[in-house]
Amino acid sequence: MPDHDFTLPVQYVRYIAEQVRSSGAEVPRWLSLSQLSEASLEDASLQLSYPVLRQLVLDALAVSREPALGLLVGERLVASAHGFVGYAAVSSATIGEALDVLTRFAGLRTTLFTISLERRPREVRVRFDETAPLGDIRRPVLEASVLSVKNTLDSASMGACRISHVAFPWAAPGYQALARALLGCEVRYGQAWAGLSLAPELLDVRLRQADPAAFQEAAQICQRELDKLAANESTAARVRRLLLARQTGFPSLQTTARLLHVTPRTLHRRLVAEGTSYRALLEDVRRTLAVDHLRSRRFSVDEIAYRLGYADTANFRRAFKRWEAVPPSEYRARHERGRGRAPAD
Repeated sequence: MPDHDFTLPVQYVRYIAEQVRSSGAEVPRWLSLSQLSEASLEDASLQLSYPVLRQLVLDALAVSREPALGLLVGERLVASAHGFVGYAAVSSATIGEALDVLTRFAGLRTTLFTISLERRPREVRVRFDETAPLGDIRRPVLEASVLSVKNTLDSASMGACRISHVAFPWAAPGYQALARALLGCEVRYGQAWAGLSLAPELLDVRLRQADPAAFQEAAQICQRELDKLAANESTAARVRRLLLARQTGFPSLQTTARLLHVTPRTLHRRLVAEGTSYRALLEDVRRTLAVDHLRSRRFSVDEIAYRLGYADTANFRRAFKRWEAVPPSEYRARHERGRGRAPAD
């Protein structure tokens, strides 16, 4: 994940530090592995690069010896941890309005993933989609984030928002009983998505602690901050974010332009002015995702080609060899040998 695509308020790292300390590990030593100190965590202006965050999470897993670190950090992340976004959510009139706040303003808290609502006939899914591959910190990051949103919904609804089940796209871990206890509902592993499932009728449930004045004030503050972010974001970054958010069906140039509320010609002109093009950005996103999928072993080469929109696997193999100078199967084999594992088919 390129550093310029990443944001995360430093206060979230403080919650990781609390969990590391709770495990009996030394927080100063843990932070020193990333050239940080406890004093640096008090600097509200501190901007962490993605490599630093990744190292912090991996080192926290190692020093705490706690594979369920993500869930335990998520348990600490209540509504107040999310600033005005959390404040607006708990002041909402209905569960649906609270979810609208969380989906609209999630980007103010982090750009690691997007949150969206997927309405189905018998359920509403609160989906968490990575904006770029999270690789080896995917599980703890998504576990913490999903539990944190559930905590916020529980707080806003005073327990009225009953989650049907939680979905995670990886195999059941050894701590699945703990996951069920902390999430308070069925947890389904090996799913094609990550997030929460609830009954559609819950969206209209009115919240007893709704505060229209407080909601309006908090929502306006969030919107102003979101407008500032949009004004400072390059067109290329916005296009790349859209492509990454739709990994299983990349939008065309025309569709992307429509989503950005400009004409295809205007979008092309702006990208050229920034030294790039839609085709170059799509190529870069495909390359990033291909490398992540090959390293993760989640999909076969044929499946990766299909997910990335190639008409046949041969075209994908040629493209990958152009990017990395080796075929995808050889790239995967080298990566597996480097990790000391038998290569996957």
